Amino acid sequence: MLITLSILGGFIILTLGAEALVRGASSIALRLGITPLIIGLTIVAFGTSAPELAVSVKSALAGNSGIALGNVIGSNIANIGLILAITALIRPIQVQSQVVKRDIPLMILASMLFWGLLLDGELSLIDGVVLLSLLVGYLAFSYISSKNSNEEEEIDAGPNNPLLSVLFIVVGISMLVGGGILFVNGAVDLAKTFGVSEVIIGLTIVAIGTSMPELVTSVIAALKGQSDIAIGNVVGSNLFNILGILGVTAIVQPVSALGFQSIDFIVMLAFAVIILPFAWTGLRIGRREGTVLLLGYLGYMGYLVNQASTQALV
Repeated sequence: MLITLSILGGFIILTLGAEALVRGASSIALRLGITPLIIGLTIVAFGTSAPELAVSVKSALAGNSGIALGNVIGSNIANIGLILAITALIRPIQVQSQVVKRDIPLMILASMLFWGLLLDGELSLIDGVVLLSLLVGYLAFSYISSKNSNEEEEIDAGPNNPLLSVLFIVVGISMLVGGGILFVNGAVDLAKTFGVSEVIIGLTIVAIGTSMPELVTSVIAALKGQSDIAIGNVVGSNLFNILGILGVTAIVQPVSALGFQSIDFIVMLAFAVIILPFAWTGLRIGRREGTVLLLGYLGYMGYLVNQASTQALV
């Protein structure tokens, strides 16, 4: 009972914290003249990825590398196979050519780099510095690009008072930290109770739970016709998960890849690659593409459930 309350309570706090952070950050960003697409790729993506950051850092510090790494891999898979799929099923997503030509290819390259850095079995301090440096470069380039854009689309800017926006950010970060601690503690206890490895828990329960803010944000954005936010949120979150979250986590505490299989990285990379032709065709991701993504995700989840069942019986 306590485990369930810990996971659910942590998840609720994480979701509310991400919402507060996104609203506050978006409000400030819009005042700086940053376009909606760039906000989706950066500010909103960072805000909705903040639960993953809180969970991964907490897990790494506690020595739970399986959850820290599984959280990022599982979240990147869920962002595309579950969140982007559901969003497209609700309402087809229009994709800007910039996303197809620059941001999705960058996400693919980041996924390949991530896998390459883990070939030695660990993300080290140096690996973390490399990843974080690439994120800084991406943010700088995105900001410069936004200044050269003539995009005029409006989005929900959040609070009008700058001080209130800052308060939203502070409260949001605080809730993310607290919710992350609750959520991880519950997930670890759950793994121990059922005899399932932290890797499986990280790839499934933790990954899906910390990806819920992305789901809520993308679905709401799609329903409002704000396709830039919807697709930018998913692509940007995946970039942040690899370059930012793993970068910070590895700097704080080296992360071991022990217990992970090649199929986990192959599935993550496959989902990143497959949306490129999907988005390129007519610059939209429709319900047919959404169905393919969702079926692929359910297949992978079925594989993990089977793995968990096998472990529990051993």
